[in-house]
Amino acid sequence: MSQTEIIGIAPVDVPAIFNAATYFVDRNLAEGRGAKTAIYCEDQEISYAQVAEQVNRAGNALKELGLQMEQRVLLLLLDTPEFPAAFFGAMKIGAVPIPTNTLMKPADYRYFLNDSRAAIAIVSEALLPTIEAIQTECPYLREVVVVSQDETHKSKGHKLFHELTSQASPDLEAVATSRDDAAFWLYSSGTTGFPKGAVHLHRDMVYCTEYYAKGILKMTEADRCFSVAKLFFAYGLGNGLYFPFGVGGATVLLPGRPEPRKIFELIAARQPTLLFGVPTAYAAMLTLPGEFDTSSLRAGVSAGEALPKAVWETFKNRFGVEILDGIGSTEVLHIFISNRTGKVKPGSTGQLVPGYEAKIVDEAGQEVGPNEEGHLLIKGESTCAFYWNKRDKTRETLLGEWIRTGDKYHQDEDGYYWYHGRADDMIKAGGIWVSPVEVEGALTDHPAILECGVVGRMDADELVKPCAFIVLKEGYVAGPELEAELKQFVKDKIAVYKYPRWIEFVETLPRTATGKLQRFKLRQF
Repeated sequence: MSQTEIIGIAPVDVPAIFNAATYFVDRNLAEGRGAKTAIYCEDQEISYAQVAEQVNRAGNALKELGLQMEQRVLLLLLDTPEFPAAFFGAMKIGAVPIPTNTLMKPADYRYFLNDSRAAIAIVSEALLPTIEAIQTECPYLREVVVVSQDETHKSKGHKLFHELTSQASPDLEAVATSRDDAAFWLYSSGTTGFPKGAVHLHRDMVYCTEYYAKGILKMTEADRCFSVAKLFFAYGLGNGLYFPFGVGGATVLLPGRPEPRKIFELIAARQPTLLFGVPTAYAAMLTLPGEFDTSSLRAGVSAGEALPKAVWETFKNRFGVEILDGIGSTEVLHIFISNRTGKVKPGSTGQLVPGYEAKIVDEAGQEVGPNEEGHLLIKGESTCAFYWNKRDKTRETLLGEWIRTGDKYHQDEDGYYWYHGRADDMIKAGGIWVSPVEVEGALTDHPAILECGVVGRMDADELVKPCAFIVLKEGYVAGPELEAELKQFVKDKIAVYKYPRWIEFVETLPRTATGKLQRFKLRQF
C-alpha cells in the first residue's frame, strides 16, 4: 500500500495529453471563477478571465515572433501580472519559459541565454541594462521584449510587451502537449560549478499542488497567498502562482523588495491567509517594534534554509501565527518534507509530504537507522527529468527514481526529519545558494588579497551567511576601511546577496599537504 493511500490522499493521475496552462488557467474559467480576482498587484486587481486573456495574447504574440514548440524563452521579470501571462502563454503554445533570477550580473545572463539557446528574452524595464550589456554576445537570442510603455526602447531594436500583446488575438487553443513534454526550466546552483537547467515537465506542478498545497496546507479557493520569495524561485513560483491558480485562490504580488515594513503593510492591506517566507525574512520582521495586523493569516510557511527554533517561537508568541517549516529544491520543484498545522516540532523540518518517499543513507548507500545521520534521498513525481546539457551532473544527482538532495539529515522515532547541514561546501544565505568558490574568486580579484577562504557562519538569529578569511599581500593593512572596501568590491562584481557579512584577516589559511583548502577548519574559528 502506498503512503498516499495510507494517509487518505488519492494518487494524482495526470492525463497523457496535458497542457499545464489549461489546468492552471483555463480550468478556472470552466469552473465558474472567471470574475473572481486572481491577482492583486499594487493598485491592480485582475480576474481569472483577464488572466486567461493576457495568457492567450502573450502566447499569440510569441507565435507571431516566430517562437516554436520546445524553443526556450527567458523570463527576466519582476513579480507583476506580465510574469504569469508570459509564463503560461509560452507554455500554452508548447514553448518553454525559463524564469530567471533577477539579482544576477550580466555575465550570468549571458550564460543562461547561451546555455539554454533561448530565442526570446522578456525583460522588465528595470532589468533591461543587464541584458543589453551582453546581448551582442548571445548568438541564439533573436528578440528582446521589454515590459515598458517607453517607445524609445524600439529605437534599440527591442519590442514592447504591451504593444505586442494588445495587437495579438485574445483567443488561443492550447497545444496538445503530453504530460512528459518539457514545460519550463529552472536554473539551479545547488552544487559547485556552472548553474544547471532543471527541466520540468507539464505534469510536475500538478503533483506539488495536489500533494503539498492541498494535502498539507489544505488550500482552497478562499485562500489568498503572499510570497516573500519571488516568482523566479522554484519555491516562490509555487507559492505565488501555480498554488493559488491550482485551487482557484488569489495571489498578492510585490514587484519591489520585500522589506519587513512593506510585508506588514501588504498583509494589512490585502489580507492574505498564507504567508510564504524564508527564515531571514521572518527574523527581519521580528526586528520591527510595534504592533502589526496579522489577523488574516492562518499560517506561515518557511523554506530555503532551516528555520531556527527561536525564530519560530518568537514569531508564534508575538503574532500568534504558526510557521510550517519545510524543505524543497529546484530539482523536486517544491516542498517534500514539511511540518503540519498543530503538529509542529520547532527546529525540525517536519514529516514527509504525501506522494514522496525518503531514505537516509550512509556513505556506502546503505540506509541508516532511526536517529542516525546520513544523506537524504527523495523520490517523487515532481522531480525534474534531467539537467539540460549536463549528463554527468544528471547521473550524479538523479539515481534512477531517487534524487540526491545534498543535505544531511536524521529521522526521529516520530518520523520527523532534522537537518544537519550540507554534504558539500555550498552556503544557503537568505534561502539562496551561494558557492564559496564564486565569492573567493570575486575577492581574489582585489589587489590587496593574497588568498582567501569562504565558509558559512551563523548570525545572531542562527541564520547562515558567508564569512571570508583573508590573507593580505605585503604592504596592505587590515582594518575597518579595507573590510568595507572588500565587501563593496564583491557586491559590485557578483550578486549582492553573496557578499561576505564578516571578514576575518588571518596570517595563513589551513591547507592539506597537497595544498587543498580545509574549509572544515575555517568553520571552527
